[in-house]
Amino acid sequence: VQLVESGGDLVQPGGSLRLSCAASGFSFSNYPMGWARQVPGKGLEWVSGIYSDFNTYYPDSVKGRFTISRDNAKNTVYLQMNDLKPEDTGVYYCATFTPAVVAFAVGYWGQGTQVTVSS
Repeated sequence: VQLVESGGDLVQPGGSLRLSCAASGFSFSNYPMGWARQVPGKGLEWVSGIYSDFNTYYPDSVKGRFTISRDNAKNTVYLQMNDLKPEDTGVYYCATFTPAVVAFAVGYWGQGTQVTVSS
């Protein structure tokens, strides 16, 4: 199993980024997928999830700013992030989505990509 994220960068407040995650080694279309982030000094938190039926989940902190999507033909999941804020800074991970728990020991995880929002 492999999940490879890309797209992290340094961006100014109010800017946008699009993260991508290429998956291999498992039946991608059958799995809920998600993006989690680890903010300095805080634990992991889910910032989005997308189910096999394309229903989505967002916490209030990103609702209206982040959009998750998936392309099952390409085994890829995306996270479009708009109106970025300094508090969005962190390492963003692609993972199989398990809404009841967010932990590296549960499911499949990528290596992470750094997003820094700063002027």
